[in-house]
Amino acid sequence: MAKKRNRYDLIIEKIFLTNYRKGLTEFVFERSEIKSAARELGIDLPENLGDIVYSFRYRAHLPESISSTAPKDNEWIIRPAGSAKYRFVLVNRSVIVPSPMMAETKILDATPGIITRYALNDEQAALAKIRYNRLIDIFTGITCYSLQNHLRTTAPDIGQVETDEIYIGVDKRGAHYILPVQAKGRKDKMGVVQIEQDLQICAAKFPDLICRSIGAQLISEDVIALFEFEQEEGQIKISSERHYHLVKPKDLSVDELRTYQQRSF
Repeated sequence: MAKKRNRYDLIIEKIFLTNYRKGLTEFVFERSEIKSAARELGIDLPENLGDIVYSFRYRAHLPESISSTAPKDNEWIIRPAGSAKYRFVLVNRSVIVPSPMMAETKILDATPGIITRYALNDEQAALAKIRYNRLIDIFTGITCYSLQNHLRTTAPDIGQVETDEIYIGVDKRGAHYILPVQAKGRKDKMGVVQIEQDLQICAAKFPDLICRSIGAQLISEDVIALFEFEQEEGQIKISSERHYHLVKPKDLSVDELRTYQQRSF
C-alpha cells in the first residue's frame, strides 16, 4: 500500500510546480501562495503557516517531485527573501553530518543531573550540555559566554530569522568574537540556510566583532559533534570538526589523557 503523503509535502509541491520552469535556478514565492495551494488542493491549513516552510528548511526533505528536477550534485533549498517571501534556490549539494572517522575526545561531564533529567528535547539537551561543559570554549580556544538563547531578529533582505544560541567570546589579545550556534538533535538535519543566516545576523547586528559560526549535532546522549563553518566562494564549508564524549571520572583513563597530550591543536 502506498504511503499517504502529508499535507506539507502536497502544499510545497504545488507551490514549486506552479512556479518552476525548466532551466530556472531560483524563483520567489509569497506566503499567500501557501493559502492558495491549500485551497486548490482542499487541504486544511495548520495554524502556523510559516511552519510549512520552516519544516523543509530545517527538518524535512523536499518531495521527490521537487528534488528530481535538480541536476546531479545539486539540490533545492529555501531561503528567506524578505517579509512573507521565500526563494527556492538551486545550490551545490551540501551534507553536514558528523564524520564517522573523527576521533572522540572525552570530557568530564559537568552537566547538573537535574538539567539532564528535565531536558525537554534533544536540541535543548545539547545546548545545555554545551553550555555547562564549556564546549564552545574548548572547541574554539577562546573564553566564551552565552549571551542569549533562541535569538529572534531581522536581517536585511531576509526578514525574521532565529538562531539557537549566541555566545560572546574574548581571546588572549582582548579581541571580541560573536559565535552563533545552531544545535540539532539526533534525528534532525543541519542545513546551510541556517549557517548562512547566522553569518548574516552577525554582519548586521555585530559588525565590529569577529564572527565564528558554530554547529552542534547530538550524535548520542553523551556525544556531541561541533563544527565551525566559513564561506568559500559563496559556499558554506566546514573548517573544523571535533567530537566530544561526556563521561564520568572513572571512564577517563590516564592513558587517554596521555594520548590527548600528543595531539596537535
